Amino acid sequence: MKTEEYVAANREAWDEAAPLHRGQNQARLIKACREPGYSCLMDVEREVFEKIGVTGKSVAQLCCNNGRELISVKNMGAGRCVGFDQAPGFIEQAKELNEAASTDCAFECANVYEIPAAFDQSFDLLFITIGVLSWMPDLPGFMQVVARLLKPGGQFFISEEHPIMGMHEPGKAEDPVLWNYSYFSKEPFVESDGLDYYDGGTYKASPNYSFQHKLSDIFTCAIEAGMGRIEHFREHPDHISNTFWNVEKQGPELPMSYTLVFRKS
Repeated sequence: MKTEEYVAANREAWDEAAPLHRGQNQARLIKACREPGYSCLMDVEREVFEKIGVTGKSVAQLCCNNGRELISVKNMGAGRCVGFDQAPGFIEQAKELNEAASTDCAFECANVYEIPAAFDQSFDLLFITIGVLSWMPDLPGFMQVVARLLKPGGQFFISEEHPIMGMHEPGKAEDPVLWNYSYFSKEPFVESDGLDYYDGGTYKASPNYSFQHKLSDIFTCAIEAGMGRIEHFREHPDHISNTFWNVEKQGPELPMSYTLVFRKS
């Protein structure tokens, strides 16, 4: 399959999941967003944003889902904020949360590889959160998009699940920890039992495709795209998904997530 075929398939799968996620979360999130200073950011994420400094800066979130994290950054004092996601159902939810929060974030429905040139060199800071990189069939191409959207000297903040987790079979706390997959795998993971990562339910869904990217790939692709200054890198034991409860509860302790900041030349 070509990149555009993977992207189209994943768009269909995510838009199928949007009504399910709406039913599980939207009412609760609308209520939460109405509270002054709403934030869903993890402590380690907030610490990095505070270190970077977001006040008055133009900020974009790629693959923003329902926009709750971008709204959280806006509430930290960011200036212009734009979220991009290719699933119309989640963009709709993001706009509803933005209205509930009384913030002025903008949300654009766009394939990340085809974000319009009008946004080139528009942002002081771009960020992504858990799971985004695994949906990227073309990692070099993704990093090139990030670089073209950033202003000179702009920063790219990644808060992600550690790629070592892609070697494990997900499971409940009591399930065995199984190392079933290669860290160096180049074949996509293919799933068709849905994207209900809140309740863990399954349903008949369009297939979705995710990819294993080594840390070395992430560093190399960012540097080659022009983001050659590494300003922060920390590996964390924190379990930030709803997937690997077996790894979290059973030893030995592994790096389950990481935070990373690049700066564009």
